[in-house]
Amino acid sequence: MATVSNAVLSSLVRQVASRLLERGGVLVTAESCTGGLIAKCLTDLPGSSAWFERGWVTYSDRAKRQDIGVAAGLIKRHGAVSEQVARAMALGALRSSRSDTAVSVTGIAGPDGGSREKPVGTVWIVWARRDGARTAVSARRFLFSGSRDAVRKQSAAAALKGLIEL
Repeated sequence: MATVSNAVLSSLVRQVASRLLERGGVLVTAESCTGGLIAKCLTDLPGSSAWFERGWVTYSDRAKRQDIGVAAGLIKRHGAVSEQVARAMALGALRSSRSDTAVSVTGIAGPDGGSREKPVGTVWIVWARRDGARTAVSARRFLFSGSRDAVRKQSAAAALKGLIEL
C-alpha cells in the first residue's frame, strides 16, 4: 500500500460517509502525524457536516494533554507513539464531542525521528465507537514505508478502512 492516490482516499471517504449515514453516526478525529489529513479528506466530500463533527490536530504532547485530555504520565511512560496514547486520544476525542465514533492516529512519518523500537513509518491507529454506556475500542500498529507524504497517506487510508470495518 505504499502509494495511495487521492482517488483512493475519496472512495474510502464515500464508504465511511455511507456507513455513518446508514446508522446515524457522527465521527470525530484526533490526529498527530497525519496533521489533519484525515479531516481534510472527510470534509472534501460535500455534505460531510451531516456525519463529521470535528477533528483535532494534536501534534505536540502539550496539545494531546490540553485539547483531548491525554495524561502526561501516559505520554512519559509509553511515548506519544504508542497504543496507550492512541487509545487515550480516541477516547478523549469522544469525551470532548457529541460524536459516537472516533479515530485517532499517532506515528512517526519521517524522514527522521525513528528509533530501533519505533522506526520511521511506525503508526498506531485506534478506532472507538460508543453505543450507550459501552465503548468498543480497537487498536492496530502499522509499519508503513516510503516518503513522509506516503506514510501520511497510508495512515489516512488505513484509518478510513478501519472506520468502514467498524
